[in-house]
Amino acid sequence: MSYVDGFVVPVPQERLAEYRRMARKAATVWKDHGALAYVEAVADDVKPGKHTSFPQSVKLKANEVVIFAYIVYRSRAHRDRVNTKAMADPRLAGMDVKTMPFDGKRMFWGGFKTFVEQ
Repeated sequence: MSYVDGFVVPVPQERLAEYRRMARKAATVWKDHGALAYVEAVADDVKPGKHTSFPQSVKLKANEVVIFAYIVYRSRAHRDRVNTKAMADPRLAGMDVKTMPFDGKRMFWGGFKTFVEQ
């Protein structure tokens, strides 16, 4: 079994190309430090629900799209080692939360032990 970090991010449509460049850089960094897989996907079929949904979870605004992403590791310990190295990587040094192409206050994330894996 593996371990997965998942996150959901609201991104303004006009900053989607900028976000993609940032995500590609992050994917390279995480993979270079040992992540097994790095995936970021833009919402294509996510309707607001009656009680909860991806759009509602990030308080999606009219000009935004939802990004659903995950990174796969061998284990939680492996995730912790990879994240420590990735966060210290100089390729990420220029990233400033004030200039990110998304609202980090509405992003959410967490680590998950796999339950079913085929």
